[in-house]
Amino acid sequence: MQGRRILLIVGGGIAAFKALDLIRRLRDHGATVTPVLTRAAEAFVTPLSVSALAASKVYRDLFDLTDEAEMGHIELSRAADLVVVAPATANLMGKMAQGLADDLATTLLIATDKPVLIAPAMNVRMWEHPATVRNLATLRGDGIGVIGPVEGAMACGEYGYGRFAEVPDIVAAIAAGLSDGPLRGRHVLVTSGPTHEPIDPVRYIANRSSGAQGTAIAAALRDLGARVTFVSGPADVAPPGGVDVVAVTTARQMADAVVTALPADAAVMAAAVADWHVVNATDSKMKKTAGGLPELRFAENPDILADLSRRADRPRLVVGFAAETDDVIAHATAKRARKGCDWIVANDVSPATGIMGGAENAVTVIDANGAEAWPRMSKADTARRLARRIADALADG
Repeated sequence: MQGRRILLIVGGGIAAFKALDLIRRLRDHGATVTPVLTRAAEAFVTPLSVSALAASKVYRDLFDLTDEAEMGHIELSRAADLVVVAPATANLMGKMAQGLADDLATTLLIATDKPVLIAPAMNVRMWEHPATVRNLATLRGDGIGVIGPVEGAMACGEYGYGRFAEVPDIVAAIAAGLSDGPLRGRHVLVTSGPTHEPIDPVRYIANRSSGAQGTAIAAALRDLGARVTFVSGPADVAPPGGVDVVAVTTARQMADAVVTALPADAAVMAAAVADWHVVNATDSKMKKTAGGLPELRFAENPDILADLSRRADRPRLVVGFAAETDDVIAHATAKRARKGCDWIVANDVSPATGIMGGAENAVTVIDANGAEAWPRMSKADTARRLARRIADALADG
């Protein structure tokens, strides 16, 4: 980030105090930070503290004659390499989604021709409100990068999603947004982890996927400069920093999240999605009775990979995964044809390999030209090699 210019818009939420730490860390990385405070933000942090940490003038008023004479809002909006909104409140997101420009912050956002990254933070009920959900989908569709929010305790005393992302993760997202890597300006969708299909409130159907490979792929794509939307089921490993995390539980939730994330330049469908869900799942815990075993009725889940591959607005490159225990290449080749994806990454997950849930992988990438076997290596190295192959394919397209 050395010498890169960041326009930081601080919204009016309790998480605004964390913007001070964000400024400090960005400057430690060599970035120049130009801060903009909304009127509401001044209730949580002072212009003096922000100016001192940024070593820069703080911009606050749209119609400040001095500011307009020295650096008008149009120039200010375009002088940065990246525009960051942290925290992005529900109100600020709503204004952005509707294209409103009634103060300096929103005017800068609608006037800029530079990439924009937002870090939402708000009460969990506000985050889950249909209006916020609609606004977020609009912003993602407009190409706005999103980092967080995360799940956790909030200042209001409630717990859930809406908590400001950790500052180091926001710094990582900013670094990715500023990257000059081969995937700069590209949006890549990654699915990861298992899905859990409920039987009752305490039981579910799942698989042994840890989510490690999908997480490594998202991180590798981020490191090449991609804007990554990471749709993850309940994985054992934490999601990577610097990506837009969409947490889901069931296959149907994952299918909806994939569609919402579009458009994308590429999609890597690494999730181990359950094939079926329980039709007669109950809201109360099933009890053992003398009458015998409960009868579970199953129905097929959405075929996320096939549905994505057939869409008119499909990504230019769709990569599927095939975890097999026998006849790996034959089954994976057939799956690629059946699903309609461009590549299939096949691996042998029989117990003797130790791959499912392990730290290493041995894959074969199957495309229209045939099968390319890769040696066994760490999942991180597998991810980096796949990310580079994706970058090369998009560059050639």
